[in-house]
Amino acid sequence: MTIEVDIVSRITERFSQLRDAEKKVAKLVIDDLASAANASISQLADEAGVSEATITRFAKAVGCKNVRDLKMKLAQSIAIGQRFIHESPDQSGIQGVYESIKNVININRKVVNEEDIATVVEMLQGARQVLSIGMGGGSTMLSQELQFRLFRLGYAVTAYNDGLLARMVASTADSSDVMVVMSATGYTPEVVEPASIAKQYGLKVIAITAPNSPLAEISDVVLPVVIQETDFIYKPSASRYAMMALIDVISTELALSHKRRSRDRLRRLKLALDSHRGGLDRQPLGD
Repeated sequence: MTIEVDIVSRITERFSQLRDAEKKVAKLVIDDLASAANASISQLADEAGVSEATITRFAKAVGCKNVRDLKMKLAQSIAIGQRFIHESPDQSGIQGVYESIKNVININRKVVNEEDIATVVEMLQGARQVLSIGMGGGSTMLSQELQFRLFRLGYAVTAYNDGLLARMVASTADSSDVMVVMSATGYTPEVVEPASIAKQYGLKVIAITAPNSPLAEISDVVLPVVIQETDFIYKPSASRYAMMALIDVISTELALSHKRRSRDRLRRLKLALDSHRGGLDRQPLGD
């Protein structure tokens, strides 16, 4: 498998090693990636004030096979988005971080479908076991969060965060099991493929993911997550808070559907924790 190298970073790293004429080309390219990617070799030479041979030497100096390869890599850099190339105005600060989280939660609160939540609760109540799947940074943590919420209520639930293991579990699970898959984008093969395998073996699949994504298309119930990323790339994505809120909604509805059983489990948990750690009465239950 060929791993693509970020050509913008490579040009920046090798700039000091370039000849003076090649540095003119580097500045021209970095200042306007789109124009450089679309320009002919003669146009690049004219705009940089160098020879066509210099353009070719520059391409090879930054690790490209030829000028065509250079232009292809420039096009790939453009495709990922200008916000990862040029600095955007500061949209953050401490209050900005909190506002971003609040806005994402408010947006996603409006798309929650109560009927879908009721269906999910019914599916989980009847499951022999719950398979919680999530890969990557936020989804890994959130799949574990679902496990932490549901075992407190007496549900058999296990989180899986390895792609190969998730495929194995999906292929050996029982049709009475339920798989809950978390993915902010819904495109990651490591979560889409286990969900597809699970469906083939008769499992119900619940997805907390982006609507109209590959994962959403193969799932029985989709709890949608609306992602609104800004050009301020330095702040972590707030989408995970929307997903966490959905997990809280699900676990709360499950607890309320069997209040007596939930109360008994939570009381036993509280007793076990307080006898071990002590402290005030209002401490969280193991969080």
